[in-house]
Amino acid sequence: MADSGTVDDHPPAGAFAGSAEAVLLSQAFAATTITAVRRAVTARVAAAGLAGESLEGFVLAVHELVANAVRHGGGAGRIHLRQQGDTLICEISDQGHGDARVPAGLPAASAPGGRGLWLAHHLTGDLRIDAGPAGLCVTVRTDLPAFSGGNPALLHVDAG
Repeated sequence: MADSGTVDDHPPAGAFAGSAEAVLLSQAFAATTITAVRRAVTARVAAAGLAGESLEGFVLAVHELVANAVRHGGGAGRIHLRQQGDTLICEISDQGHGDARVPAGLPAASAPGGRGLWLAHHLTGDLRIDAGPAGLCVTVRTDLPAFSGGNPALLHVDAG
């Protein structure tokens, strides 16, 4: 997957205003853009109304999935973050061909790795893994504390 190398932190004002479903971020990523993607996700979900520990947990879950896509999915992937009513939904896709099972428990302390999916599931309570011929797509979602409608100035699609 090609990577544009940047994350747009300044989306156009008014994009997707008033729609029941809004795309907050959609773009390719690679190892060099993980930090920028994390900052963009943080800004978008905060603008949508997520705050405090819920915001931190959701962002950490997404970060773990992005890092897994880079590490195990061919070095790159794509993030698609959207708000649907009072729910935030984030899909991370890559070209990997791993296991499509949600981990049942925390791996043994002596096991190298294997904690990213468990952590993402634990932090969001809702993790889904879909495997197909093109790769994996991992989806996490969380509910907003109260439907805020988000800040239309931050709703954005980047075809990157």
